[in-house]
Amino acid sequence: MSIEKGSTDVLILGGGPAGLAAAIAIRQKGIDCLVVEALESAIDKGCAEGLMPDALGSLRELGLNITEKHGHRFRGIRFNNLQHRVHADFPHGVGIGVRRTKLHGLIADRAREAGVAVSWSSRARLLDSRSALINGKKMSFRYLVGADGQASGVRKWAGLGDVHRESIRFGFRRHYNIAPWSEYVEVHWGSPGQVYVTPIAADSVCVVFITRNPKLAQGDFLKAFPAVAEKLQGVPTMSTLRGGISANRKLRRVANQLVALIGDASGSPDAITGEGLAVSFRQAASLANAIERGNLELYNRAHQKIGRLPHTMSWLMLSMDRWPQIQGRAIKTLSTHPDYFQQLLSVHVGAQSLQRFAMCQGIRVGWSFLEASLY
Repeated sequence: MSIEKGSTDVLILGGGPAGLAAAIAIRQKGIDCLVVEALESAIDKGCAEGLMPDALGSLRELGLNITEKHGHRFRGIRFNNLQHRVHADFPHGVGIGVRRTKLHGLIADRAREAGVAVSWSSRARLLDSRSALINGKKMSFRYLVGADGQASGVRKWAGLGDVHRESIRFGFRRHYNIAPWSEYVEVHWGSPGQVYVTPIAADSVCVVFITRNPKLAQGDFLKAFPAVAEKLQGVPTMSTLRGGISANRKLRRVANQLVALIGDASGSPDAITGEGLAVSFRQAASLANAIERGNLELYNRAHQKIGRLPHTMSWLMLSMDRWPQIQGRAIKTLSTHPDYFQQLLSVHVGAQSLQRFAMCQGIRVGWSFLEASLY
């Protein structure tokens, strides 16, 4: 399939990881699709660059096996504040830290292998619900997929911008030329926000700062995180500071009869969960299934189900971000009872249900949290 053909089953606007994943899943169903992207590959984004085991599993279902040769492994997650620290290992497998540009290139290569037609450095203008101009040439389609990010034009054009819940923060990323000092993705909590440190190669780490106040990024935000600042003192940087929005956004609907949204265009959990890409990859499979069956309402329902746990975990962790007292007590509780953190990580990656954890441990966790506030 090519632009010269003048028609396609599915037109996907946006060639980031979400759009390419959707295209791969759709091609796996034997359905034609065309991806149109304004930028050239590989596309960068200011994110923490860690793929947890569930994200890696979803990529394998798309035919892409990300291993340690593509980046750097990590065993689990570590939370730190000025007083306490706690870590937990993934219940199954490991995570891989991968530079965003490298990951995008790998997904683009897999899309090409799957027979996806991609038009890079291209412009699209929607004419109506069945046609668009691609670089000035008319293209007809059966379904339209918006994978065009946080400020999605497709979302606005299709009338799918009704927001159920929204919270905006700001993230800033930089790479440092230093060997990873931990086998974990470290999340450092402080009054301005969080600092994430992800191992991405034998000689480099990715450092992301997320805050509600974007002005903090103009200064040395690491001053609020002395443990990280000490590690990075005098270490050469490998990239310029790159910023972006971290939105905890939930839409009421993500599809109508002919148009579907995926990835950040369809809403997203806050980056604090580390689940943005994993969610997009799961959405891709559900979207392809709905298109194959000719019923995008199936995707609406699947999207809500896919997002339920990430949004719940996002709400819990954003509560810790909003109220420092809650954060302090929570990390103290988890450091005193590391088995709670281990089980919560199992919930987070889908190895255990949140309902089961709440039923089995809810009272104990609540009592431990109360104890932490008394001593």
